[in-house]
Amino acid sequence: MTDESTDEAVERFLDRAAAALDDYDEGYADADATLATLRTHVDELSAGVEGSEDGGSEGRGSEDGGSEEEESEDREG
Repeated sequence: MTDESTDEAVERFLDRAAAALDDYDEGYADADATLATLRTHVDELSAGVEGSEDGGSEGRGSEDGGSEEEESEDREG
């Protein structure tokens, strides 16, 4: 994985993880749901890193993986 695509994957993970934790802090999700969301994002990051090392795609994971982030943004503004 190139440094740029690694940086993008890590930034995407951190943004989604922060959104999941914000949802928990604001009472929109319970601990189990938050952990499940975080595990999904960790798996997507791992797959992205491994896929890029094999010459695959950037490893964006499932395109609906950002739904929690989008929902969080909808609630905030």
